[in-house]
Amino acid sequence: MQLTHLAQRRLSVVAVLAATLMVAVLAGCGSGGNSSASGPKGCMKVGVLFPETNSSPRWEGYDHPLLVAALKQDLPGVSIDYNNANGSASTQQSQAEADLARGDCILVVAAHDSIAAASIVTAAKQHNVPVIAYDRLIQSNDLAYYVSFDNVQVGKLQGQYIADHYKQYVTQDGNNNIAIIKGADTDNNAHLFAQGGHSVLDPLISSGQLKNVYEQFTPNWNPPDGQREVEAALTLTGNKLAVVYTANDDLGGAAVQALKAVGLAGKVLVTGQDATIPGLQRILLGTQSMTVFKPYAKEADATAQLVAAISKGQSTASLTGGATVATQGGANIPSVLETPISIDKTNINEVVASGQVTKAQICQGLPAGTGGFC
Repeated sequence: MQLTHLAQRRLSVVAVLAATLMVAVLAGCGSGGNSSASGPKGCMKVGVLFPETNSSPRWEGYDHPLLVAALKQDLPGVSIDYNNANGSASTQQSQAEADLARGDCILVVAAHDSIAAASIVTAAKQHNVPVIAYDRLIQSNDLAYYVSFDNVQVGKLQGQYIADHYKQYVTQDGNNNIAIIKGADTDNNAHLFAQGGHSVLDPLISSGQLKNVYEQFTPNWNPPDGQREVEAALTLTGNKLAVVYTANDDLGGAAVQALKAVGLAGKVLVTGQDATIPGLQRILLGTQSMTVFKPYAKEADATAQLVAAISKGQSTASLTGGATVATQGGANIPSVLETPISIDKTNINEVVASGQVTKAQICQGLPAGTGGFC
């Protein structure tokens, strides 16, 4: 599927279906299978559970409408129960239990907490309901499928950009300090991003070319916390930072705010992820250096195709291509991993070409000629 397929997906947010009266748990599910493979043939009731809104505008601005549209296209007549946990693992658990009580027979879960969400998989298994982990791996050996991007590669792209450009930011007084702001410890992806980033950065740190002066996870991906972390790194170093690795654009924006307060915005290499409009604008303005673009339509489409195959009792082998991702418990979960793309000022047009955002959206509020793009 080409990147331009995103433009074909409707970007209107579909209203959450009204809750029906309590029905038998397996109502509408058809004949059962096991939760780790084929799932309930004939299922037409799908529960979609998303994690939060504060970590990124992607969840409600892109993934929600794209996934709903894809499900409706690939499985005509599907009934969708959508909920966002708004940053609470216990809320997400309650939402999952409510979906199971309504008779939802396939769950798509973007976990707020990758470990706590294992209890959702356990509850679903008791009702013969397969769970597809969306974007974030759930640490359960009973997980049916995992659909995401290659998140170690995301970190490698961020780290490689630093490796290729950090010398431009090292100052004559020997400031080669890097601060690493990693995102939420409860999000398995944050660990994968850091793993990928460190695989590139550690040789530079070990050789002394970069000095790792500060490294922290950021609770719940909360930008104000991320800003405080960067402020702490600035205080620790006497306002001497050459690089700030931030795991996504919202934390990148928080870093830029901290740097701006001490006159360093645009003088420090700052990474990001998600190709958000504010992140792309900062790249054009020169205060953020790069981002990692993930075409969300591909992720939504792959998930919808899995749901449709499960419902129709069809093989999913062609969808996963034999790819698996291991849980901490050692299970190999059939997976679809899409490819992320490194973006800086030189190739922002790739994001526009995908249809995920428009040039007008990126340039809104920016002076004509900004970054040679607007």
